Amino acid sequence: MMRLTKPGRWLAIATLALVATLPAWAQELRIGYQKSSFNLIVLKSRGVLEQKPGLTVKWVEFPAGPQLLEALNAGSVDFGMTGDTPPLFSQASGSKLVYVGYEPAKPQAAAILVLKASGIKQLADLKGRRIALQKGSSSHALVLRALDKAGLKWDDIQPAYLAPADARAAFERGAVDAWAIWDPYFAAAEKTGAVRVLASGEGLTSNQTFYLASRDFAQKNKALLDTVFEALTRNSEYIEQHNADAARLLSAYVGLDQATFEQVLARHPDYRVRWLDDKTIAEQQKLADRFASEGLIPHPVTVADIVVRH
Repeated sequence: MMRLTKPGRWLAIATLALVATLPAWAQELRIGYQKSSFNLIVLKSRGVLEQKPGLTVKWVEFPAGPQLLEALNAGSVDFGMTGDTPPLFSQASGSKLVYVGYEPAKPQAAAILVLKASGIKQLADLKGRRIALQKGSSSHALVLRALDKAGLKWDDIQPAYLAPADARAAFERGAVDAWAIWDPYFAAAEKTGAVRVLASGEGLTSNQTFYLASRDFAQKNKALLDTVFEALTRNSEYIEQHNADAARLLSAYVGLDQATFEQVLARHPDYRVRWLDDKTIAEQQKLADRFASEGLIPHPVTVADIVVRH
């Protein structure tokens, strides 16, 4: 007979306690996530939602937020998590998505990186440089805010729109001068010892995390969303209290080493999820207005128009 270790017993008890509180549904929930969806990945690895009778969960991975929201708008997934910028581009393109939840801000979890030997020493040195970033992602907002701080305009740089894996390859071979990126790719690059942080999100952008769904799904399934948010919030508590075990689960899934994820979780331990409030909406609106004023989205948007409240 297999004997559970102490952490194993704690996990089993906590999981059973959460499952016992979940109301019953007879439906499928298709969740879109990415390698930066740490709370979702740990929740998936622990199998909490899958233990709810009548609820079938399908997990679909995407390389970044823009691709996830395209699938969400097309009806391929029901619910997903992205950074702050993808929803703005999605709304400006006429999608039918809505904000339903958010996590605490994590400005320290994103950065603009340069190679250690680079002559770029300050943000003003980015003028005329080639910067790798995922278009329409949170790194897009980080670069925009960094240029604002340096007194530069978007046209002063040469953006290289690349998904994270391609951006890293271009950065390492010197095809671009800088790379704007988020965790865990940020932490993995730091661990190589070959990069220097030109600027993190601190003082530039909140690097907010949002949960989105189709309006029809959100309005018809508020009780289900409540349950998912509660599961994610309890899972956040588990991550905070069991950093090493959560890092191990993330490492096993994503393929980066456990030490990298211990670093990631240490600098941003809080992944509680709640419905949007006025302050969060106002902050997102400021970012939307900045993208519109620079002409990076086709027209201004009103964030509150696509927020579903509890």
